[in-house]
Amino acid sequence: MLNSALAIIHDEHRSLAAVVHGLKYIVREAREKNVKPDFKLLWAMIYYIDEFPEKLHHPKENSYLFVKLRQRTSEANEILAELEKQHEEGGQHVRDLESALGHYEAGKPNGLDAFSATVEKFADETWKHMTLEEKTVIPLAKKVLTPEDWVEIGAAFNENGDPRFNADSDHEFRDLFTRIVNLAPPPIGVGPVMS
Repeated sequence: MLNSALAIIHDEHRSLAAVVHGLKYIVREAREKNVKPDFKLLWAMIYYIDEFPEKLHHPKENSYLFVKLRQRTSEANEILAELEKQHEEGGQHVRDLESALGHYEAGKPNGLDAFSATVEKFADETWKHMTLEEKTVIPLAKKVLTPEDWVEIGAAFNENGDPRFNADSDHEFRDLFTRIVNLAPPPIGVGPVMS
């Protein structure tokens, strides 16, 4: 069950990374080519970030992975506290993205600059957060958690469903992720090329 649980966690991280990369790409294209982005796509991406990682993935990490780690070792307590703090702050970061995107779409002066800065900040925080989990927490968890711990963690994360293309996944997230991929231009998706 260890491999199954870790596969789900890694897949969810990859899905979030793909959406964040997409946000950065679209903003860069808007800045460099002076083109109006697909605002529907940007709103869909932010909605995905709010609904999937913020409301499903992070709470499961807190309630299962982090709790089990604390039961087995105190070695990561400081790191886990920092990650939980970042999870708590995540909702505000999403609100910041929404506010900046709303101002940009409404044509406020410097809207693109403000949205771009907000996306960059969010992306940097996301990469640091996931790197800390992937490079520190997960290796420690592999070392100290029991097979029974992994069964419980895997069952909890399996309830999330893979937000990408798993037939058993939650349809709302799979459909949303598919919509993002279909709307996004290459290289992040299969949608129309931005001109």
